[in-house]
Amino acid sequence: MTEQPPPPPVPGFGPPPPQYAPQYPPAQPPYAPVPGQPVPSQPMPPQPVPPQPVPAGPEFLAVDKRNAVVVDASGVVFEMSGLTIEFRWPEIGGVHYKASPDGKALMVAVVHMDGRFYECVVEAKPRTRLQEWFPQLAWVLGHYRPMG
Repeated sequence: MTEQPPPPPVPGFGPPPPQYAPQYPPAQPPYAPVPGQPVPSQPMPPQPVPPQPVPAGPEFLAVDKRNAVVVDASGVVFEMSGLTIEFRWPEIGGVHYKASPDGKALMVAVVHMDGRFYECVVEAKPRTRLQEWFPQLAWVLGHYRPMG
C-alpha cells in the first residue's frame, strides 16, 4: 500500500465567514453597582421564614386505628396508615363526605383545585359515633368554606 495524503477539507458546517459572524455587545458584569449605593461585601444569607401561627377556630377530628381526618383553620389533613397528606385551604376546590355503604365508616374526599381528588376512610366505632361526626364536620366545613 502506498501512503496517500489526507483529502482536502470539504466545505460544510464550520464557523461563519467573518462578514457573517454574530456581533455581540461587550460583556458587562451581571450586577453592576448602582451609583450612590453602598456595595455589599458579601451576599446576604436567606432569612428563614417564621412559621405562621394558625388562627384559633373550630376543629374536627375523626380517628380510628389506622386513619384520621383533621379539619381546622389551616385546611384538611389525612393520615392513612402513617402517611400524612396536608391540604391548605387555597389549594382545596371542595370537600365531600358521606357514610360508607355499610354505615360503619366516614368517607371524606378532598378535591384539589386542579381536579385531582384524595379520599380517606375512618371507621366509626361504635356506629353511633358516625352520627356525631356528621353535624360536627358540617359545622366546621361551613365555618371555613361557607360557599361550598
